[in-house]
Parts: sequence; structure tokens; C-alpha cells
Amino acid sequence: MALEVIGAGLGRTGTLSLKAALERIGYAPCYHMIEVLAAPGRGRHWLEQTQSGSPDWDAIFQGYRATVDWPAAAFWRELVARYPDAKVLLSLRDADRWYDSMMNTIYLVMTQGPPERAPEALHDFHRMVYALIFERTFEGRLKDRAHAKRVFEEHNQAVIDAIPASRLLVYQPGDGWEPICRFLDVPVPDEDFPHLNDTAWYRARTGLPAIEPQR
Repeated sequence: MALEVIGAGLGRTGTLSLKAALERIGYAPCYHMIEVLAAPGRGRHWLEQTQSGSPDWDAIFQGYRATVDWPAAAFWRELVARYPDAKVLLSLRDADRWYDSMMNTIYLVMTQGPPERAPEALHDFHRMVYALIFERTFEGRLKDRAHAKRVFEEHNQAVIDAIPASRLLVYQPGDGWEPICRFLDVPVPDEDFPHLNDTAWYRARTGLPAIEPQR
């Protein structure tokens, strides 16, 4: 089974909602970072494959019809070349809101690190995230707001410049079902679009304290 939809948008752009939406309209299963976290060994597998210089994408995505989020989004160029018939979905978000979300979720979890007695697979997962997101994508400068925003915006523009309009959907949270269903030529479900993994939900799920509302 070859990938049919490639999500090129970086994490914290509504990717878990997109995963749920794609699976609802027939593109199941859809790969996402939670797939790596849920399966012991996948973090190490990603590191080994990507550090080898010639990843076996068919093996990584065996059985999957779509992918969104990291780690795959870091390799969108390689994936669109490997799967030339796949549609490309670029999830966007305001750069400042995206950065604030990153710092209030992924950054905090990763800089805290896994518990000392955590399984080795969880340590491998953290190593993979550091290697592919913190280092490969943001050059170790995620804490530099201006740099991280520039990387985010340049990434998005590179996708737009590289992918023909007929193959690309630029999507923002709140756009709902219609653009995706029209793009993929599938019926629009008679239900609300999924809304998952916002900052409050992420922090509650990972044990981070709630953010106090500003007064």
C-alpha cells in the first residue's frame, strides 16, 4: 500500500485533528507522531532509518494510507518524490500562535526528558524527537523565537513553491470538512470536524500544569 496523502505541515498545526478527519473519510490508518509513541521500537527505527542515508519509506509506512505531523513532515521532499501520486496537505497556522503552542507543549515535555526509570523505548522516542525536530528542523534553536518562526514560515513557503497547485491543499484549522473532501473527492461527513490535541488537552495528557488565563 502506497501513501495516498502526505501531510507536509509541521506539528502543532492541527495535525491530530487532521489524522482523525482523514481516517473518518477513508484514509485509514493515518500515520502521526502518536503512532511512534504508541509502538515500542518505532523511535529507534526512525533514528536508524533516517541516519542510514537511505530510509526504506515503504517499510516505515507499511499498511498506512496517509501521514501527517512529525516525524514524516520533516521528510516531505523525499516522500513526495517517493509517492508521486499522493496528494499533499499543508496545514498552516499563524506563526506566533504556532510558536506559543510549541513552547507550551512539545518544548516543555522534551526539555524535561523522560523519567529516569522510563522504558528504553521512551528514551529512544525522546532521542528521535531531539534529532529530527530540535536539531534537524530547528538547528538546535527552537528557543530562539525569531529563528523558529522563520524556519516555520520558510518550510511552508518551500512546500507551496515545490508542489503543483493541483496536487496541494493549503489548509488552516477551522476550514472544516469541505476543502479536504473536495480536494480528495470524497463525500462530506454529516458530523462536526474533529478538534483534538489543543494546548490544554496536550498539557493535561502529558502531566504539564494548566496555563493560567491572562487577566
